[in-house]
Amino acid sequence: QVQLQESGGGLVQAGGSLRLSCAASGSGFSIRAMAWYRQAPGKQRELVAASIGGGTNYADSVKGRFTISRDNAKNTVYLQMNSLKPEDTAVYYCKVVTFSRDYWGQGTQVTVSS
Repeated sequence: QVQLQESGGGLVQAGGSLRLSCAASGSGFSIRAMAWYRQAPGKQRELVAASIGGGTNYADSVKGRFTISRDNAKNTVYLQMNSLKPEDTAVYYCKVVTFSRDYWGQGTQVTVSS
């Protein structure tokens, strides 16, 4: 069993920055991929950024502003969010893909004021 602990959300003005963290803990698991998703009110959950092997993928809406990174020794994934916009307001979820199943974090609220 894997537990995920997210942190780093909050309220920020447009143009500001936030850094999200998601730490995976437990035993007997191997991580294949780590990713961040977000869900705004009334919208479907969408992929923001993913780290798979040595590569990364980003949603077009965040390219050049967000950066996903990993600390494999700590089983932690980060999302550095710069130049935030009001449309980035959402609950952000981390997702960890192991060889047996996927795990989701509890979500952290990011609110960007104009």
